[in-house]
Amino acid sequence: MADNPTWYDEGLGYIWLPYTQMKTATPPLPVKSTDGVRITLADGRELIDGISSWWAAAHGYNHPHILEAMKAQLETMPHVMFGGLVHEQALKLSARLADMLPGDLNRCFIAESGSVSVEVAMKMAAQYFMNRGEKRTKFVHFRGTYHGDTLGTMAVCDPEEGMHGLFKGMLAENLLTDLPRTPEDAERFAAFLKVNAPDVAAVITEPLVQGAGGMVFHTPETLQWIRQACNAAGVLMIVDEIFTGFYRTGTRFAIDQAGIVPDMVTLSKALSGGVAPLSVCVARDEVFDAFYDDDPMKALMHGPTYMAHALGCAAANASLDLFEQEDYAAKVALIENQLMAELAPCGFADNVKSVRVKGAIGVVQLKDASGIEALKPRFVEEGVWIRPFRNIVYLTPPLTIGKEDLSMLTAAICNVLGA
Repeated sequence: MADNPTWYDEGLGYIWLPYTQMKTATPPLPVKSTDGVRITLADGRELIDGISSWWAAAHGYNHPHILEAMKAQLETMPHVMFGGLVHEQALKLSARLADMLPGDLNRCFIAESGSVSVEVAMKMAAQYFMNRGEKRTKFVHFRGTYHGDTLGTMAVCDPEEGMHGLFKGMLAENLLTDLPRTPEDAERFAAFLKVNAPDVAAVITEPLVQGAGGMVFHTPETLQWIRQACNAAGVLMIVDEIFTGFYRTGTRFAIDQAGIVPDMVTLSKALSGGVAPLSVCVARDEVFDAFYDDDPMKALMHGPTYMAHALGCAAANASLDLFEQEDYAAKVALIENQLMAELAPCGFADNVKSVRVKGAIGVVQLKDASGIEALKPRFVEEGVWIRPFRNIVYLTPPLTIGKEDLSMLTAAICNVLGA
């Protein structure tokens, strides 16, 4: 391999990488550029991206429509504080999201990262009840879920997932239970929630797919049962669409498949096309109304410095243009069919436990995860960028990927797993 670029050698000793044991980790690959579905390394090698930069680059890299919108915004106003001031891109984005989402999900709080949007949703839920004279400090969350790595979001993740269990005693203690997957489960969950309702502000869940928890799927009925239980118990429902939103599961939002209206929805990742940090917590009118008061203490006292970042909002509006102008549901249907057909042979490999596909998500679950790290360089040798985790080899490609490039990704998985 060619020598690393100067910037790599000079800077690597000062960086702290995510989810990485820095002492033992394989050095990261230096990237020179991106385009479409390809990542070009500093040594000239090209990798087809199979995970869309952590599920965010829905339109692929460097989409001209998004870049042009950002360039135009950059020339006029990259950012301005959102306290006492507003700007066109943020208001336009909020109106468009309200129009896209079901029911009266109309009030948008625009932040930077997905974790922050979940924190905001949790804060809204707790204060919603405070403003009504009730103190509810608990959240119901589910085994296998992931909502972020900040302290508040860690407290509603499965403590057995990742390393969040290390922080027991430091994190708020919430109520962990199983997702209702059958009618019997639904009855038990409804009873559980009713008993605990006086302490519970909200139930939080990922819709249809538990992403970082192992790409575990559930049915729309599960979401319907949770909504029904929340209604019966007088508890709010937060749905985390950060991974699933914008056609990843086949429909614009995963909640569309269940026909429900949560009290709050969090969005990020594909929202901006994967080119700028941006997230939104969208609340129903009823939630907003609990804060709309003459009493200043009933206001939502939250405001990130880069809230409603104008450049990010411009990228998001351009991303929404693409989602509206093209038939992404059809694109995802084609990807889903191809993933099902081309990953199926993996089911016969010795170390494969199961193969499953939902929308533009393809998952091969292994029986033995002991050699998972050794798979990563083998995928690079195959000319693809695939990052297995836990016991999961998965694909979440850009939704614009072509048939031949997708086949290269699926063939790489089959080859490396010996299918």
